[in-house]
Amino acid sequence: MLKRFLIVVAGVCALCAPSADAAEQASFRAGAAKSNITPPLGEPIIGGFHPFPATHVHDELWAKCLVLESGTTRVAMVVCDLLGVSHVLCEEARRLVHQETGLPASHVLVSATHTHSACSALGDRYNLTAGLNPYQQFVARRVADAVRCAINNLEPAKIGWTTAEVPQHVFCRRWFLKPGTMPVNPFGSTNDLVKMNPARASKDLDRPAGPTDPQIVILGVQSREGRPLALFANYSLHYVGGVRGADISADYYGIFDARMRELLGAERQSPEFLAIMSNGTSGNINNIDFTSPGKRYEPYARMREVAYDVAAAVHAAYQTMAWHEQVPLAATFEEIDLALRHPTPEQLERAKGVLAKLAPDAKPKTLEEIYAVRTLDVNKQPERARFPLQAFRIGEVGISTFPNEVFSEIGLELKARNPFKPSFTISLAHGYFGYLPTPEQHALGGYETWLGTSRLEEGASVKMVDQLLRMLEGLKGR
Repeated sequence: MLKRFLIVVAGVCALCAPSADAAEQASFRAGAAKSNITPPLGEPIIGGFHPFPATHVHDELWAKCLVLESGTTRVAMVVCDLLGVSHVLCEEARRLVHQETGLPASHVLVSATHTHSACSALGDRYNLTAGLNPYQQFVARRVADAVRCAINNLEPAKIGWTTAEVPQHVFCRRWFLKPGTMPVNPFGSTNDLVKMNPARASKDLDRPAGPTDPQIVILGVQSREGRPLALFANYSLHYVGGVRGADISADYYGIFDARMRELLGAERQSPEFLAIMSNGTSGNINNIDFTSPGKRYEPYARMREVAYDVAAAVHAAYQTMAWHEQVPLAATFEEIDLALRHPTPEQLERAKGVLAKLAPDAKPKTLEEIYAVRTLDVNKQPERARFPLQAFRIGEVGISTFPNEVFSEIGLELKARNPFKPSFTISLAHGYFGYLPTPEQHALGGYETWLGTSRLEEGASVKMVDQLLRMLEGLKGR
């Protein structure tokens, strides 16, 4: 469970500004830094159901940090090139940051990009009290190091924000199929109404089961003289993939960083310029157009195509930014109490029956066997638990976070109802607790809603959105 200093900590940094007028006149500073979190070769890459050992590093993995400071209020936002980060890892990283810098844990964001070409920093991801394995300890240490280095790099700065649209690389991956064509799911049922990642250009396709969010929200930071310091962006796209063999790679997020450095002429700066891309609400979104047969790509080519298109749109929008030397900053961190899902007696008995057929030393291989194991695991979950939510105000930009893979509908609702414009949502922050569909999407079934894939109660998204909006309204009112 979360430590006491993380529970419902809200608002202004412990070193509070004495008055609103003083905060308004406070100087603005920014600093960015990154630390290497690449694991040793041989560690398992966990992008699929069957992990395999990494044999090559195509590009390094990083924990990238942007620290912003307005007067006596300071926030730190860290994005890691990882599939996900466990709750206990994030808790340890923020404990280290608070211990070593005095920055309240409520003001520190730790999230993951969701690259599927990284090794696992998840450990026992669903356990709120699990210990850290050696790689998780290493990542927590390096996250704290990135924050400390970014603080070291703080300098007088100005900040701007804007948006761009890149619709050509986001597609709903959940599809309604024509009647009678739905395959059996791992629970022995054909009651699902939608299928994830159906066959491309299939005659069985009916229509996509949800919307996409093509918007990129961009925060840019420059020195007072106009030298690019950092860029923090958010796009609702799952990883792209297409690596070679068992390569470690940061996916398109890493290529985007390098490309933005080129476009802004910031390749040889010191401190180093960083373009940080965070994962938006992409739980049901990928870059595959299922209505077309597609084409073959060489390794990394598709990834590069997406990154370059996104970078071009961000660069064009960057030229239109209005810059501010004084902005309000605030952060709030709360927990929400939610129920966890459990199998029915019938599901539990079926799972036991499936696993009883396995040889004593055999590992689950089929989806039916894998989800039988997950069903037994879900049955061990507590009835309820508390989960972290965070919100930031940066000027007129509102940011919210979830510890889940969040559906696009949820992000779009938050943008529509948000008191801040623009706004965005960062997924996979402060933990990994499975997919977060809406209740309507739960009713449709499909991979993202299956027991063991989605862990929280079916109404969780509604409760989490409402609480985040209250948190954001509080920041706006302040």
